[in-house]
Amino acid sequence: QVQVAESGGGLVQTGGSLRLSCTVSGLAFADYPMGWFRQSPRKEREHVSCISGNDGDIVWYADSAKGRFTASRDNAKNTLYLQMNSLKPEDTALYYCAPVGHVSSWMCSDALPDTAWGPGTQVTVSS
Repeated sequence: QVQVAESGGGLVQTGGSLRLSCTVSGLAFADYPMGWFRQSPRKEREHVSCISGNDGDIVWYADSAKGRFTASRDNAKNTLYLQMNSLKPEDTALYYCAPVGHVSSWMCSDALPDTAWGPGTQVTVSS
């Protein structure tokens, strides 16, 4: 069974930075493209960024994340990262990670079917 554990969230001021981590077990991590998602109250979960499997040479970003967020992965540690800079109040959300079906430079598919979502990590940006 795939298990994910997100961490690194917190409370920061506008303009601040955070680095999120996601540790994955129960699958051949290196082989899977991975995605970051977020959900704020009264909104549906949305894609933030996705990174291809293996060397992670393909990365997709939502328009809201472009130029501020950087996704990366360390396959030796089964860990996915999201460096978030220049944070804004609208970035406030619960952030999740999950394996996804496909990623290219212009799109990222949904999380794999039957994904067992982790607890997420809360990011709160104060104005």
